[in-house]
Amino acid sequence: MANANVRVRFCPSPTGNPHVGLVRTALFNWAFARHHGGTLVFRIEDTDAARDSEESYEQLLDAMRWLGLDWDEGPEVGGPHAPYRQSQRMDLYKDVAAKLLEAGHAYYCYCTAEELDARREAARAAGRPSGYDGTCREVGAEDRARYEREGREPIVRFRMPDEAITFTDLVRGELTFTPENVPDFGIVRANGAPLYTLVNPVDDALMEITHVLRGEDLLSSTPRQIALYRALAEIGVGNGSTPSFGHLPYVMGEGNKKLSKRDPQSSLNLYRERGFLREGLLNYLSLLGWSLSADQDIFTIDEMVAAFDIEDVNANPARFDLKKCEAINADHIRRLDPKAFAEACTPWLRAPHANWAEENFDQAAWEAIAPHAQTRLTVLSDITANVDFLFLDEPVEDEASWTKAMKEGSDALLRTARAKIAEADWNAEALKAAVVAAGEEHGLKLGKAQAPVRVAVTGRTVGLPLFESLEVLGRDRTLGRIDAALARLGA
Repeated sequence: MANANVRVRFCPSPTGNPHVGLVRTALFNWAFARHHGGTLVFRIEDTDAARDSEESYEQLLDAMRWLGLDWDEGPEVGGPHAPYRQSQRMDLYKDVAAKLLEAGHAYYCYCTAEELDARREAARAAGRPSGYDGTCREVGAEDRARYEREGREPIVRFRMPDEAITFTDLVRGELTFTPENVPDFGIVRANGAPLYTLVNPVDDALMEITHVLRGEDLLSSTPRQIALYRALAEIGVGNGSTPSFGHLPYVMGEGNKKLSKRDPQSSLNLYRERGFLREGLLNYLSLLGWSLSADQDIFTIDEMVAAFDIEDVNANPARFDLKKCEAINADHIRRLDPKAFAEACTPWLRAPHANWAEENFDQAAWEAIAPHAQTRLTVLSDITANVDFLFLDEPVEDEASWTKAMKEGSDALLRTARAKIAEADWNAEALKAAVVAAGEEHGLKLGKAQAPVRVAVTGRTVGLPLFESLEVLGRDRTLGRIDAALARLGA
C-alpha cells in the first residue's frame, strides 16, 4: 500500500569510486520511496576530512544521475532540511552534543588509548565483553580537574541505557541486544569533531526519516542508534519518532568473501566503461537479495518499483555473478528499440574507442548492420570489434584467427568461394548459397567453408552474421579482401 509519508535516505561517504554494493543500497531505497510515492533524501556524509574528496562527491552525483536514481531532497535539489552535506552542518552537531551532555545522556571520557587497550585486553583474557567498561561514567569534579591538569583531552561518550533493546528488522525479524553487548560509545572526538555515531542519527531525526534501509555491516550499530533517537526525542531534536530498520544482505564476491571496494568487479565505473545499460545493471543488482517472482529474472525498472517491498528481501547473503549480470544486460540490449540501440552504441563508434579513422565511419553502413549487431552484444563496448571491418581500410590482423581458419586447402576453397560470390546477387541469402556451394565442391559443410571467408573479410573467426556483413560491406571490398587473403596464402 502506498504511503506518501515514507522518507528514506541514501547517505554515502565521498571516498573512492562508487561500487555496486553501494548502488544496490541506493536502488532499494529509491525503489522503496518510489513504490510508496514517498521521498528519497540524498545526503552526503563527509565529516572525515582525511578520506573524503570533492572528486568522489562529484562521482557520486554523476553515478546517481547515470543510473536514473533521482532524489527529492539533497545536493543540487535542495529541500527543507538543507544543507545536505554533513560538513556544512557542524554547528548543529556541536549544539546537539552539548544538549546531550547537559541532559546526562552523554559524558566526558578521559581514558587514554593505552588505558582502553589494557582494559580491553584484560576483559578478553577474563572472557568478558571487551567494550568500554564505563570508567568515566561518574567522574567527579576533582578527578576531572586532575585529568585536565594532566593534559588529557576528553572525547564525548553516549550513555547507553542499562536495559535490552529490541526492535523488529524489516528483513530479519525481531532482534534483541543486551546491555553487556552494547557498551557506551564515542560521539565526539577529542578535537571536537563529531563522529558518524552522532551525526547519522541526528540527521535522520531532523530529516524525519521513517525507514533506514542499509547494509548488514551496520546492524550492530542499530541498538546504539535507537537509544540515541530516544535521547534526541527527550531533548527536543527531531519529531520524536524512531525509524524502522531493514538491513540488506551482504553481497559476496568470489569464494566466501564479502565483495569489497578493492575487488575489480565491484567498481561501478567498470560497468559504465564496458557499456552496460543502466536498466540491465539495475535489474541484476535488484536480484541481489530480492526478486520480482520465482520465474522472472528480466524486468524493467518500472516493474521493479511497482512490486518492490522491503519485507520481501532475503536475509541470506547474495552472491555477485558477473556472468549472470552480463546475460541480463544482453537481454536488455535486445529489448531496446532499434533506434535507441543505434544511439546507445554511439560512444563506442567514436574516438577514443574506435580503431578506424573518423572520416571512414559510414552512418548508412552502421544503420544497416546495427539490427544484426543488436542480437549479438553482451555489452555495448563489444560493438567496436564487431563492426570495425566495415570502417577499416583492411581487416584487423588477428594471427590466432588466421591460424585457426586458414588450414591446408583453404586457398582452393577461397578461390572457389570468390568465383561464386562474384557471380551472386548481392544479398545475404544469395551470398550464403554461394559459400554453401563452394563448400560442397570441397566436401565441407557451411561452418567449415565460411571460416576462411570470414577471416579474410573481417579478420576474426567470431563476429556478426557473415552473409549480412558481406552484404553491407559491398561487392568490391569483399572481393578485394578475399584477393588479399589469397595473395597472403601465396595462391
